[in-house]
Amino acid sequence: MEAMKHDVLRRELVALLSRAQAHALPEAVFAKVPPELRHARPPGGAHSLWEVLEHLRIAQHDILRYVLEPGWESPPFPDGYWPDPAAAPDETAWSESLGAFEADRGRLVELARDPEVDLTAALPHAPKHTYLRELLVVADHNAYHAGQAVEIRRALGDWPPD
Repeated sequence: MEAMKHDVLRRELVALLSRAQAHALPEAVFAKVPPELRHARPPGGAHSLWEVLEHLRIAQHDILRYVLEPGWESPPFPDGYWPDPAAAPDETAWSESLGAFEADRGRLVELARDPEVDLTAALPHAPKHTYLRELLVVADHNAYHAGQAVEIRRALGDWPPD
């Protein structure tokens, strides 16, 4: 019975991280963004799509490393979690950021699926946090900023994409 509950929990976490449910997935939100809009901020907007994408990548990578590496040191908060707002991405930077985001999320999905990982157990090096908590933080953070990116695209006149 307990194993079945954990299987259900694992399936739901994987779905939350990797499927559109009540939120848009980042890979859908950042797909087909015209290069000229990647660094544009809508009138009154706080961030560009590039800034949001990089923020997602940096924060998710930080949580993944935090979970897997006892000696991991997070970037300084909050500045270390955002790119330089003046730096515009070229095609390579955009593609690499998307690829790194998707690869790290894939590693988190693998962690959620791994039956050897007790999702409710405390991290060995961080007893106040569980694997479950960290996976939920990633899913929540990604969903929030994916919605923010949809609003940025809408304000730039580029949503829904063609």
